[in-house]
Amino acid sequence: MNSDAPATTTRLNKRMAELGLCSRREADEWIARGWVKVDGAVATMGLQVGPQARIDIDRKARGQQQEQVTILLHKPIGYVSGQAEDGYEPAKVLVQPGTHWKEDRSPRRFSPGQLRSLVPAGRLDIDSTGLLVLTQDGRIARQLIAEDAGMEKEYLVRVAFGATATDVQSAFPPAQLARLRHGLSLDGQPLKPAQVDWQNPEQLRFVLTEGKKRQIRRMCEAVGLKAVGLKRVRIGRITLGHLPLGQWRYLGPNERF
Repeated sequence: MNSDAPATTTRLNKRMAELGLCSRREADEWIARGWVKVDGAVATMGLQVGPQARIDIDRKARGQQQEQVTILLHKPIGYVSGQAEDGYEPAKVLVQPGTHWKEDRSPRRFSPGQLRSLVPAGRLDIDSTGLLVLTQDGRIARQLIAEDAGMEKEYLVRVAFGATATDVQSAFPPAQLARLRHGLSLDGQPLKPAQVDWQNPEQLRFVLTEGKKRQIRRMCEAVGLKAVGLKRVRIGRITLGHLPLGQWRYLGPNERF
């Protein structure tokens, strides 16, 4: 092996995102404002850096980052996660002073500027309810939705099996439950192993580490089940808890996914 071979370089904004410093979009903004130095020199847009490059961030960027909010919303059925579509409103419209949970312990106070660049970190189907994360912080968005994230997401799913809507657990073959845990494919790709267990005779608990579109509903269909109610109750270490339907709270300063 040639020890003199040049080290592989990476575009600076990508390297900053990989290091968890910020999102690529934030990196571009910081570089444009002169807030980033590489090996002591002010960085330029598009700069390529090696793995040993020393990246320093101005305090102004850190201060801006600390002002960014992450909001936990108990999304009702009938709202889409992202942009408005087919006449349905985005869940973001629920983030307003009147729907702020009165038991939120965060010291933050709501301001309209917190809605700027507030985006969903992951999706929750229009006909599903539960925990939806909206954030201005690119680090959190990447942590939750990057392809290699592997973040656990927990769901409670009410199911029917053909004409059976009560005591579904007794009617559903154990071998099919095993397939839900491991052995299904969607869109030609095998799914990662999942935790799937009965919570009660009509409800399953799913814990997934990936998030394909309508994954749980499609998994259920593949084994003859119909998901008639789906609620997300946890993402990583953050639980829905007692947050009321249609209300929201801030991610606390000491909370981590």
